Amino acid sequence: MNTMHLLGYIASLLIGISLGLIGGGGSVLTMPVMVYLFGVSPLTATTYSLFVVGSTSLVGAAKQYRQGTVNIRMAVLFAATSVIIVFVTRWWLLPAIPEQLATVHGFPITESWLTMVLFAVLMLVSSIFMMRNKTAPVAGTTIDKKISLVNLIVYGAGIGLVTGLLGAGGGFLLIPALVLLLHLPMKEAVGTSLLVIALNSLIGFTGNLHDKNMDWSLLLTVTALAIAGILLGSYLNRRIAPGKLKKAFGWFVLIMGIYILIREALFLPQ
Repeated sequence: MNTMHLLGYIASLLIGISLGLIGGGGSVLTMPVMVYLFGVSPLTATTYSLFVVGSTSLVGAAKQYRQGTVNIRMAVLFAATSVIIVFVTRWWLLPAIPEQLATVHGFPITESWLTMVLFAVLMLVSSIFMMRNKTAPVAGTTIDKKISLVNLIVYGAGIGLVTGLLGAGGGFLLIPALVLLLHLPMKEAVGTSLLVIALNSLIGFTGNLHDKNMDWSLLLTVTALAIAGILLGSYLNRRIAPGKLKKAFGWFVLIMGIYILIREALFLPQ
């Protein structure tokens, strides 16, 4: 086992821990781990990310459900739009995108390069959400029907597109949406977001099951470590204030996003 792979396996554990502690953030690590530590191509990495994040989130959601912090009805309601968009994106949109999109001053702009740049931007946005120290609004007991339908469709479609294109679960977008749109308490929003991420990611992954070159050995090993991490993260969640950890993790994601942007801007090899 080389050093990069060892770091990759350690990072796989951290992916799960972050999901267990703060209900999101793990997916923004999965892509760079797959690309830079395991040497997987960016487009294949989005597929692997869907499986790892989806499987890990499903285990976390099951654990949260036993604790009574998953609202299945709201999860299905929110996922109704996003799951369709994820599947359509993976099955039809991605295969239709050419590998080389354009050439700028002699540099080829490829689909793989653009995927990593967009993912780095997603990491920067995600880090800002994580570092914000705003108190969640008080949850109500009913859903505002005026805003639920249109906003749920818009948010669901947006999160579905992000998940489908970049293999990211979108937990940093999901949790505020569940609190603000569906008025869920924060703990319930975290548990519910895990179920939505699991549904989006795993159904999206089925759009790539026809790929015969999939490295199942790597995929299952990383997934097993991430699942161990989410169980550990859920345990630590009851003993450590997640607010401080979330902010620290946000800074880490910010640095990683800047690193990827610089690396891709210099067209360094993976």
